[in-house]
Amino acid sequence: MDLGSRMEKNEQFLQKLGKKAVDKCLDLNNCRLTTADMREMVALLPFLPDLEELDISWNDFIGGTLHLITQQMHLVSKLKILRLGSCRLTTDDVRALGDAIKVIPQLEELNLSWNGKVGGNLPLLLQNFQEGSKIQTLELVDCALTSEDGAFVGRLLPVLQNLEVLDLSINGNIGGSVNSIAQGLKSTSNLKVLKLHSCGLSQKSVKLLDAAFGQLGELRKLDLSCNKELGGGFEDSAAQLATLERLEALDLHQCSLTEDDVVSLTQVIPLLSSLQELDLSANKKMGSSSEHLLSRLRFLPTLKSLLVNNCALQSETFSALAEASIHLPALEIFDLSWNKCVGGNLSLLLETLKLSTSLQVLRLSSCSLLTEDVALLASVIQTGHLAKLRKLDLSYNDSICDAGWTIFCQNVWLLKELTELDISLRPSTFRNCGQWFRHLLCAVTKLPEITEIGMKRWLLPASQEEELERFDQDSRSSIHFDHGGFQQADFP
Repeated sequence: MDLGSRMEKNEQFLQKLGKKAVDKCLDLNNCRLTTADMREMVALLPFLPDLEELDISWNDFIGGTLHLITQQMHLVSKLKILRLGSCRLTTDDVRALGDAIKVIPQLEELNLSWNGKVGGNLPLLLQNFQEGSKIQTLELVDCALTSEDGAFVGRLLPVLQNLEVLDLSINGNIGGSVNSIAQGLKSTSNLKVLKLHSCGLSQKSVKLLDAAFGQLGELRKLDLSCNKELGGGFEDSAAQLATLERLEALDLHQCSLTEDDVVSLTQVIPLLSSLQELDLSANKKMGSSSEHLLSRLRFLPTLKSLLVNNCALQSETFSALAEASIHLPALEIFDLSWNKCVGGNLSLLLETLKLSTSLQVLRLSSCSLLTEDVALLASVIQTGHLAKLRKLDLSYNDSICDAGWTIFCQNVWLLKELTELDISLRPSTFRNCGQWFRHLLCAVTKLPEITEIGMKRWLLPASQEEELERFDQDSRSSIHFDHGGFQQADFP
């Protein structure tokens, strides 16, 4: 009777949080747990001896109460996944969790991201990982890690022989301990994902990491993005990058890449035959020096995502990219936004747009597109191409006249899989909507998947505002016109 009563209360607790009872997984992510809830959850643990996954991330009120769980961790010794991201953990919580690690020897994934008190206390937390640890995923994003923490990670890595995912992103103070981290990485031969986004890496860091890449033959994803002091580091330190034969994703966006970096990467990137995702965006010095690099992307036939937005591409580099893109049949995501040279030259991509049967996302925001460009795009759509397109961004192209928007809106209904369309104007621009808006409303009724229409700063006359209101009432409520509050135009 007591057991039945206890189980009933447990079920009521989970129902209160909108969750269901499961044997091996307890997901209380973002449930606004209180201290009382934590006590109720702890009471659940004796009835979940086979629990393998516990996720209580994004519960701000957990901080200071984690000992309630850690003292009972021996009851769930089969735990494999523990996620505590953004829980406002205190130093005492970190220490208590460190002690509890000893009684959960099966642990394979630990996520403590977005907990600032982890920084400066990492040894207290991870010192109980022993030789033979089964940990495969360690995520410490934005934990305010210190340089000393970074050095400790470097010393710990040789113990974590099963490690496959290491994410130390947004810890800007560990750049000074990259030497220790790089040395430790040489012993993690099973590593598949390495993320060092916004870690304060420098030119010297690239050389140190490059020395470790030769030992990371299983690496699939490498993220070195948003390290602005990294520029110039690839000039003489990219040779080992070419040994990552299984690399599928390389992210170097916003790394202040120099012309010499581009020259070095030109020799390396085309050799990464397994590459599926390449992000070179927000490297403006590439614009005048990346012609050879972009032309050699043709040797990456499995490339699915190519982001070169905000690279200050010039006519020659864009032409080289356009010619290479014809040889990328698997391309699904193509972002050329914020490259003004595209305007008036979209015809260079005509063959690519016709051949890209897999393209799902096309972003051409702030490309100085002209009416002739959008008319060309409409003709490609009209002839049955881009059938798989799901997201199309044409925002911040204020030079397109009403005639261009009309021909586009008359044909956009053919993109049957489209879910998002953005034609917003620049923040400083307001324009009256033309008659093309009626064509857009008509098209939307024929797009079964559409959910989002971006139209910020377009002004509607009263008659069209009434049409939109009627449309909102009559159509599926799932369609959202993101206009930021339409303002009435200066004509009736």
